[in-house]
Amino acid sequence: MIKIITIEREYGCGAGVIAQKIADRLGWKLWDQLLTCEIARLIDCDQEEVRCREEHVDPLYYRLFKSIMRGSFEGSANVHRLKLLDADSIFRITERVVREAASGGNCVIVGRGSQHFLSDRDDALHVFLFAPKKEKVRRLMAEGISQADAEASVDTVDQERAEFIERYFHMEWPNRWLYDAMLNTAMGDNAVIQTILNLKKALEQ
Repeated sequence: MIKIITIEREYGCGAGVIAQKIADRLGWKLWDQLLTCEIARLIDCDQEEVRCREEHVDPLYYRLFKSIMRGSFEGSANVHRLKLLDADSIFRITERVVREAASGGNCVIVGRGSQHFLSDRDDALHVFLFAPKKEKVRRLMAEGISQADAEASVDTVDQERAEFIERYFHMEWPNRWLYDAMLNTAMGDNAVIQTILNLKKALEQ
């Protein structure tokens, strides 16, 4: 029985909307923005700070800054006050939240490395969604993003996700062997949703 669907995605392909509709159809819990909220709660920081850093690798200057700060606080009575929000911390908390969400079952989890954290589960269906650049730009512009920003973002965000997967999972993104299906959302949201639901049903027979 499939109790978990993970959806990894290219930026701008409409995965967030598709994941929401699948969760609604199944009556399942959606872990997308909720993941960000829960991570922020556990780390005790602003959601926007987490959103800007999740699925990212810290830049070199920030990693050097962390090392310097931790070295400065080492052996100090104030070391417990040093709270640096970084990609490593977010990664550790993300794994915890994803595994806890999966243990509850009946959920759709979007990105955040969930397909890797849950790759050994027989009750999980892993899907990768993508689309041609033109289609992704169109979708982003429909959300109010300028054409120039949309065209730049579809390249840079996916590059950041690839770097995240390479650093923390030592794999090339999108590591196709990990997925049960890879679907082009240019076929239309309804077709993608129905294909995923049909695949879930087929795997349960």
